[in-house]
Amino acid sequence: MNNLKYYNNSLAYDFEMFMPKEKPQSAPNDNIIKMPRQQKKTKAKAKTVALRFSANAFSAFTTIVIVGALCTNIFLRIQVNELNSNINKAKSELATKQSESVALKMEYENRISYVNLEAEATALGMRKLDKNQVVYVRVNDKNMAKTADGKILLASE
Repeated sequence: MNNLKYYNNSLAYDFEMFMPKEKPQSAPNDNIIKMPRQQKKTKAKAKTVALRFSANAFSAFTTIVIVGALCTNIFLRIQVNELNSNINKAKSELATKQSESVALKMEYENRISYVNLEAEATALGMRKLDKNQVVYVRVNDKNMAKTADGKILLASE
């Protein structure tokens, strides 16, 4: 567009810019029929078939992945439940063994208690010491001892 005409000290407007543009006249019909639409349709059909195939493949793949994830989730939950049941069995066995241990300790303490020991000793014919059973040993000012062999041992030796 020639913009120089606006700068020639003219205050007039160019109304051609606001006029609708004329359409160029088309060439006369030569009775030739062009069919580009059919080619476009076949290409469009090929694209839609390809899109349908890819959409079907995508949906099948997505379905397989979701079903696989669900099956894996179920399998893992089953394993967790089995392990929890094994843990609970082990805990119950531990509690049983601990209670048996406490019972055995109580029985052991009852068997070796002084009352039971005294009763066993009297049953075997033992009795407490009396004053007449006590033997006192008197030692002279000299530190010496006599052995069962008859030897005399002095403290200086």
